Amino acid sequence: MAGKDQVASFNTSEISPPRIINLDNGDPTMFEAYWRKMDEKCSLVISGIQFLSYFSDTKDVCWYLEPKLEDEIKRLHRVVGNVSVEDYYVVVGTGSTQLLQAALYALCPSDGSNPVNVVSAVPYYSCYPELTGFLRSGLYEWKGDARIYDEGGPYIEFVTSPNNPDGSIREAIVKNGQGKLVHDLAYYWPQYTPITSCVGHEIMLFTLSKCTGHAGTRIGWALVKDKDVAKKMTEFNTISTIGVSKESQIRAAKILGLVSDSCLNPGLDNFFKHGKALMAERWEKLRKVVGQSGLFSLPQFPKGHCLFTGEFSTKAHPAFAWMKCNKEDIVDCEKFLRGFQILSRTGRRFGCNAKYVRISLVGKEEEFELFLEKLLAIQEEIFCTVANGWPWFTKEVQLVP
Repeated sequence: MAGKDQVASFNTSEISPPRIINLDNGDPTMFEAYWRKMDEKCSLVISGIQFLSYFSDTKDVCWYLEPKLEDEIKRLHRVVGNVSVEDYYVVVGTGSTQLLQAALYALCPSDGSNPVNVVSAVPYYSCYPELTGFLRSGLYEWKGDARIYDEGGPYIEFVTSPNNPDGSIREAIVKNGQGKLVHDLAYYWPQYTPITSCVGHEIMLFTLSKCTGHAGTRIGWALVKDKDVAKKMTEFNTISTIGVSKESQIRAAKILGLVSDSCLNPGLDNFFKHGKALMAERWEKLRKVVGQSGLFSLPQFPKGHCLFTGEFSTKAHPAFAWMKCNKEDIVDCEKFLRGFQILSRTGRRFGCNAKYVRISLVGKEEEFELFLEKLLAIQEEIFCTVANGWPWFTKEVQLVP
């Protein structure tokens, strides 16, 4: 056991190798092994004559949407049973980020005298304020926490369910009747949460990156009930990017088709079953490490009946861990972890205080295991220090490349 002098001169290199672990972003690389195994089944050839035109179907509301992608999107939702697709228009975007801005544009009157207020319940997705303010639009403006919003008048509420960052199932908060809702359902897939109902909201957003892990393909889609709203969302995408890459669309269609096939064909490795097993294993390991001390805490999730798997006691295994530091004198958990070469996203970005951080659980296995090692070592060091009455380590450490 180290003596007092040794503790006072403690350096993070004694805990683990000086390697930075970036758990700030949600780069979904944990599914690499599955897609490597499915490589040939997802391969496609694009000839030189394909996709010379901007247009896919001029009669469609979303005129650049490839019919095959629309078919596979609706097919997968029917297979999973997470949302209704009947009588919905599909608008495809360059990820759900573009679709969030398109929805804001579509839901705001062009002749309004004042900007429409945009809100979401704390902890809200950290990019909502940035997305809302980036264009400095006169159509809308960010107003923060939906739980304390009381201004009345028109508003737009983002409802993220399962929520990013804390994994909770959400409903709309503001109830004054003059608002419009955008449901961000990026994580409403069986690997992350039980599919407890088939929902049918006015606007529902999804992204390939969170569904299958193909973030680099940059495909998102919106299921939109109102035709005029779908037209305006398409108008926004037309003005900003003149549609969406056809190559990305047909690749996404191929991938979604294989996912649907894997759910229906016993001869294929079910993608969602594979993903759920990975997420469940990571959460079990993380809870075991965190449970060895009272330094950190994690949210608990209720059991639910999953309509997709048929299981009656399924718990959520979110893509992110919403972790709180319980030690009173650690007021900035992100800064504290950064001193140990662990990059996380501070709770302040989500409208909360700095004792919370969001930890990505969808990265590579090597990074996740190294994170657990560092977390365990941090807890053991602090527990040992406090138990012996020594001043525990508070010195800020510079990141080592």
